[in-house]
Amino acid sequence: MALWNIGDGNVWGGLVKVYEHCPEKFNVVGASDSVLPFGTLFTGLVINQLYFWGMNQTIIQRALGAKSLVEAQKGLLITGLLKIFVPVIIVLPGVIGFYYFGDRFFGNQDLIYPELIKKVLPLSFVGFFAAVVMGAVLSTFNSVLNSTATIFSMGIYKRLMNPSANDRQMVRAGKTVSIVLAIVAILTAPLVAGAPDGLYDLLQKLNGIFFIPIASVMLAGLFLPKISAQGAKAAMCVGLAFYISAKFIFKVDIHFVHIWGIEFVLNMAVMFAVTHFYPNQNPFQPKDKGLVEIEEWKHTKAFSSFLVILIVGIYVWLGWLI
Repeated sequence: MALWNIGDGNVWGGLVKVYEHCPEKFNVVGASDSVLPFGTLFTGLVINQLYFWGMNQTIIQRALGAKSLVEAQKGLLITGLLKIFVPVIIVLPGVIGFYYFGDRFFGNQDLIYPELIKKVLPLSFVGFFAAVVMGAVLSTFNSVLNSTATIFSMGIYKRLMNPSANDRQMVRAGKTVSIVLAIVAILTAPLVAGAPDGLYDLLQKLNGIFFIPIASVMLAGLFLPKISAQGAKAAMCVGLAFYISAKFIFKVDIHFVHIWGIEFVLNMAVMFAVTHFYPNQNPFQPKDKGLVEIEEWKHTKAFSSFLVILIVGIYVWLGWLI
């Protein structure tokens, strides 16, 4: 609707106007002083994305709930295809906001999208749109609560607190944790609403506290069976202490995504060092319990290759050809 408005009834014409107004905003190669420099794609951002899309319970619980490996792969691959449209959904509205407002809201970036909505949508649709956004927020919030309840009831309550717990007790424990976390989240929300660089930027910096240590341990568990539990635990502690110190206490003058990369390398070094002195006495051997069909979808590799080529092509197009 914004492009329709800008182009006087022509969506493509509106896009051309937005591009001609600020062509530099369409360049995906971030400069060294940008919010996300291009170099971060090859350091901490790689580990962050491996964790978020391959290890985050909120995301992978959908795949883990598939009836077969084929269906799980199909779901993940179609999600990967839909992710191609994220720049259109998330970035383009910001560029359109710059077309309308310039740098008026650079000091308070969280206001740009609401102002754009008020600018573009008829007043009668604003309430409807707010309801849609609220539904999306609650859906994500529910997913996080559900994942947390599952991790707590299965990984902590059942294993450490009450090994003889039945299903009803585990469900009750999960519900209790969900209620407590929901209340804590509601009480905490006002404290982070005024983040100086925007809420999204703050969340990314906070995510680094646990994303990278968990990712390093899980990658080691999947691909380095010689790593011991003592090594993994030591790496978790060292990684947490290193990132909190570098980012929030001493405030090292390095982009926080690069700090993620340094943290990952440090975690791996700690795991290898501790494992040398405390070797793994019980290597994990994955076994097929026959619960689901694990035959691979025949188009998985071709579709995956297509997505990789498409992503690289988009970066080349929006980074060097425009």
